[in-house]
Amino acid sequence: MDYINYYKILEITKTATEAEIKKAYRKAARKYHPDLNPNDKEAEKKFKEINEANEVLSNPENRKKYDKYGKDWKHADEFEKAGYDPNQQQSSRQQQGSQSYTDFGGGDFSDGDFSDFFNSMYGSSGRSSRSQAKYRGQDFNAELQLDLASAYTTHKQNLTVNGKNIRITIPAGVENGQIIKIPNHGAPGVNGGPNGDLYLTFSIDNNSDFKREGHNLYADADLDLYTAILGGEIHVTTFDGKVKIKVPAETQPGTKVKLKGKGFPVYKKDNQFGDLYITYTLKIPTNLSAKEKELFQELAKLRNHE
Repeated sequence: MDYINYYKILEITKTATEAEIKKAYRKAARKYHPDLNPNDKEAEKKFKEINEANEVLSNPENRKKYDKYGKDWKHADEFEKAGYDPNQQQSSRQQQGSQSYTDFGGGDFSDGDFSDFFNSMYGSSGRSSRSQAKYRGQDFNAELQLDLASAYTTHKQNLTVNGKNIRITIPAGVENGQIIKIPNHGAPGVNGGPNGDLYLTFSIDNNSDFKREGHNLYADADLDLYTAILGGEIHVTTFDGKVKIKVPAETQPGTKVKLKGKGFPVYKKDNQFGDLYITYTLKIPTNLSAKEKELFQELAKLRNHE
């Protein structure tokens, strides 16, 4: 039977630590989990391979046996008595151009949960051990779309995940692309193991007149010519209602003012907000009457004589 490269299946090296094996297993299992790949035979096969690889490599004794003897594992007792050194044998085969046991490809899996290689290597006890072991459920990933106004306030939403309805609280100030973990709302564990987690990615649709950068907001406000020249007051819209701003006389277009605390909420920081920056744009009057044109001409003459 073919020798199966469990390291290749998990996309790790032979020097991988236990933590790296665990991380690689979770990543691969999440990707090929049957719940996320319904009616996909290839994904189902890959999922079985991944679990089998983890069963071997996550157990120090199994991994040691696998690493040392490879396809010749069943002769382990004879090799030990004879002083057999797999590394020397591997070097000899490489010099002769033969393929060593570390140069294997994919295995030939049976229709069960484990390949023939695994069953012959560890026997029925390996299968029994796995069936009795507790395994953590797989993590789920989902995306939730919000508009900017919804992200401004803390609120609750109902979600349907894997056929189940859950109600979650979304804190104010969540950002586009932010991922939050909802514990125990992933796939159920095996043999009484803990549930996986739900990882929720937020997609914030900004259909407002504001530009958001972190906790700060940016917007433009029109000034009519007369207010820009003579000064006055304008009202601007914020997420917290309208605010009155005093405009000094002779304000230039492009002038920027800061409204402290009128920006976006800081995520999970009560009563903390960014700032709102308003940039003035000049609105030139149109459809002038004859009298208005005459007056502007008089103003132009006055300026030219100064």
